[in-house]
Amino acid sequence: MTTTDRYGVMGYPVSHSRSPVIHRLFALQTGQNIQYELLQITPEKLSVAVRQFQRTGGKGLNITVPHKTEVTKLCDHLSERAATAGAANTLSFRDGEIRGDNTDGIGLLRDLVINLGVTLEGANILILGAGGATRGIVGPLVEMQPRSLCIANRTLEKGQILADHFAQSGPVSACRFDLVPVAEQYDLIINATSAGVTGDVPPYPAAAISPGTLCYDLSYGLKPTPFSVWAREQGAERSIMGWGMLVEQAAESFHIWRGVRPNTAPVLKQMKITA
Repeated sequence: MTTTDRYGVMGYPVSHSRSPVIHRLFALQTGQNIQYELLQITPEKLSVAVRQFQRTGGKGLNITVPHKTEVTKLCDHLSERAATAGAANTLSFRDGEIRGDNTDGIGLLRDLVINLGVTLEGANILILGAGGATRGIVGPLVEMQPRSLCIANRTLEKGQILADHFAQSGPVSACRFDLVPVAEQYDLIINATSAGVTGDVPPYPAAAISPGTLCYDLSYGLKPTPFSVWAREQGAERSIMGWGMLVEQAAESFHIWRGVRPNTAPVLKQMKITA
């Protein structure tokens, strides 16, 4: 009898997650026998829940808000990209150990470069927000050798901490939302705030958008997010939601766990239709 390997996603809340659908489609496509669960776990129960999943034979977990940073403390090994980000969204249980990785950055890069045809080398990039989502994507973006990368946040201190963390890797700076430098046009503006979830629109810098700007929201939904609507109203060339990043980061997790890389194009197409 073939054994069904168990995986899941842990977060709080987690009921809105599309990960079970995505991984089911990946499994069907690649002939993998897996089960993927939604696991809503409060922060104070994270450690117990992760170790219980490991102890009962689970093979791997995706970790989402608000646990990505805290879960690194449970890992016996962190990949270089998880260590750089200070956050993990993919856990693997092997040989009695917990291994943490972060697939958010590579998921974003694959969507931008492969799916959307964006050139990041020499680009001026602005990231809105300085939370855990930003921490996971700055490193991979800097590796693509942009001309500049500015992290804008409500308060300067939080953004500056991130900018200092990555400053040795490339031209990373920080500022407040209301003091975004606009002497040069931005090729890419990424919304990494929670505005797509809460529905409010922070004081985004309208002057930062030009007719050649691609605006990318890490959030996603059936309807355009508040940021996507705002970006179009300001005249952005393109306004994209994060469906592609969602599917691409999941594909990287699937590859880490199963050793096969699924074809993301048909899955992304189906997710956009059935979400």
